[in-house]
Amino acid sequence: MSTSQPRGSLAPFLLWLCLFYAAWLALVVVGRHWDTLAGHWQIALAMAAGSYVAGSTPMGGGTVGFPVLVLLMDLPATLGRDFSFAVQSVGMTSASLYILCTRQPIEWPMLRAALFGSLIGTPLGILFVAPLASETFIKLLFASMWCSFGLLHLRRIREITAYEGMTPHDAAFDHRVGFVVGLVGGATVASITGVGVDMLIYLVLVLLCHADLKIAIPTSVLLMAFTSLVGIAVKALSGAVQPGAFENWLAAAPIVALGAPLGALVVSRIGRRPTLLVVSVLCVAQFAWALIQGRSRLTPWEYGAAVLGVILFLLIFQQMYVYGRRLARRGSRT
Repeated sequence: MSTSQPRGSLAPFLLWLCLFYAAWLALVVVGRHWDTLAGHWQIALAMAAGSYVAGSTPMGGGTVGFPVLVLLMDLPATLGRDFSFAVQSVGMTSASLYILCTRQPIEWPMLRAALFGSLIGTPLGILFVAPLASETFIKLLFASMWCSFGLLHLRRIREITAYEGMTPHDAAFDHRVGFVVGLVGGATVASITGVGVDMLIYLVLVLLCHADLKIAIPTSVLLMAFTSLVGIAVKALSGAVQPGAFENWLAAAPIVALGAPLGALVVSRIGRRPTLLVVSVLCVAQFAWALIQGRSRLTPWEYGAAVLGVILFLLIFQQMYVYGRRLARRGSRT
């Protein structure tokens, strides 16, 4: 697949921004939410960085918002999850529109199947799986998952950023794998933590298909944007949005609406390796901080489970990497 595409028109993206900011300003003025904005400036500041991460890496803005709310501000993990869905429904939608308007390469066959899988899996996960997860489990799942992601990139960053194009494979592979990623990722990690399905499709594309990051990251952004819209819609319709999610969203939304597409623009100029390296270090640091912060709350078994989670994720990633090399060798012979 070629990664060079003709530039499209930014008019739809600019129209979206105008409509969003008009609606957001009307909501603030009519609802007299000025004090709300002033009282939640910390999350707005944090999401300035979070939105850049959302647009430039396979990590939703909630990857920053969640630890800020849960680990630094000591708020409930369920609030961090619902905030992730809400803020990404703006930021990653904005980044997705920018990606589509600038005609960045997308792995459409796999993405279409993943969108369908997420449409089924995310509501099922929110309604039936997420209620079973305790606050501690949500925190440790998030911390372990993203720590393993960071360690993977610190180990293989040169190789991952050197891929060009994709390993040839048939459409049936795309459809099967994409659907499973959307269904399972939506029903489990996304419904529990508010993020993660973007990481899964990214890892499939990079580790199994040796996809160029110019393909893998935009594809992951579109999937997380859709999953976030589905997630916050299900939460709102079921009346289960956690208290505080709206107030934090109101403060952060105008930042991420522009910050996420800005991240997609900036990283196209400076390259993805520096950003991925910094984010990977932060992923490992947040795991360490989660364990340090929880020293008075976590049992030895929970500490062990967190470390075991990192190891299990890394073993899964390693098996994907090994299988991806086999696929690449087969593709080179055909």
